[in-house]
Amino acid sequence: MANLKNMKDLSFGTKAIREGYQATNEQEHSEAIFLTSSFRFDCAEQAEKRFSKEEPGNIYSRFTNPTVDAFEKKLATLEGAEKCVATASGMAAIFTTIMALVKSGEHIVASRNMFGTSIVLLNTIITKFDISVSYVDLSDLSQWENALQNNTKLFLLETPSNPLGEVVDIKSLSKISRTNNILLAVDNAILSPVLQKPIALGADIVIQSATKYIDGQGRCLAGAVLSNTEIIEKVASFTRTTGPSLSAFNAWVVLKSLDTLNLRMKAHCENALKIAIWLENQSQVDKVHYLGLESHPHHQLAKIQQSGFGGIVSFEVKGGKPTAFKLINAVKIFSITANLGDTKSTITHPATTTHGRLTDEERINANISEGLVRLSIGLEDVDDLIRDIDRGLF
Repeated sequence: MANLKNMKDLSFGTKAIREGYQATNEQEHSEAIFLTSSFRFDCAEQAEKRFSKEEPGNIYSRFTNPTVDAFEKKLATLEGAEKCVATASGMAAIFTTIMALVKSGEHIVASRNMFGTSIVLLNTIITKFDISVSYVDLSDLSQWENALQNNTKLFLLETPSNPLGEVVDIKSLSKISRTNNILLAVDNAILSPVLQKPIALGADIVIQSATKYIDGQGRCLAGAVLSNTEIIEKVASFTRTTGPSLSAFNAWVVLKSLDTLNLRMKAHCENALKIAIWLENQSQVDKVHYLGLESHPHHQLAKIQQSGFGGIVSFEVKGGKPTAFKLINAVKIFSITANLGDTKSTITHPATTTHGRLTDEERINANISEGLVRLSIGLEDVDDLIRDIDRGLF
């Protein structure tokens, strides 16, 4: 990193490129990658000091690696967090957060408007540890308050939600959580720190699936948990012991991706808004879910707590699942895949993919209809993308 003393005063785009990395003795200009499982010590005494934390330094790549450390430091700066722990995937980040901070006998309040696998995790894995879970509608603050129990430890949510873009007032929810000594964890994968900073809005923890926009090119899996030093020490202790760590190679990939995150997110937003406006005027479309549209019920709140509306556009087609499948099968540019946040635009049917493992009742409660199609708008020419969707609507 350049010798810049007032790094915190610089803009996001500059920090994304210059923060978090220290060159080695080789003085390489691009970030180095350290593909090694372990690190040598000068002597037995130094090994003892490293393991006892008396002396800082690298030990073993499961919990200390310079490339991973550079990614963690840069992402923490961009999210406005004190510290970060990188994980092998976004789901590993969610699981790690819960297991590190919630004990058997305690209670979680979670949004039912979340990524399907997050709900499956809570229902099938977390409950095995005698941790109870209550679900509420994301945007309804009264439901969050009414769901409180004496043993509630964690509020868990994503805002905006995937795939419908529902939003909760993070500042107001944080007042409820802090009044009741509850940790508030926000999945920020849909917007990234470019468009939203949950910690500045009152959240205690930010969870990232860096697989999505942070990588931005569909190359690898990565996740992260960000918070204050006290919380991250607990999370880091869990990852060190159980091993859901980010590999040095994947850390290097997502570290380099942060250089262009600022520019990419702005382009995703621009393309997505144009497509959402076009979709609203199509007779075959019943409803468009995009926060950038004034018709979205959470548009005004999103304008306040976000600096952009993201790249996810979902819409409901007339005719349900058959029409949705006809559209998906007709496209030529969009990739039929469940991933999102890629430079390549993707299309999927949430009811049978990302939310396919939910029960019928859970899908209904999450407003995932059979006619819902989710688009992750990439960086192709927007007019080509519109023509591609139009091909499937007729």
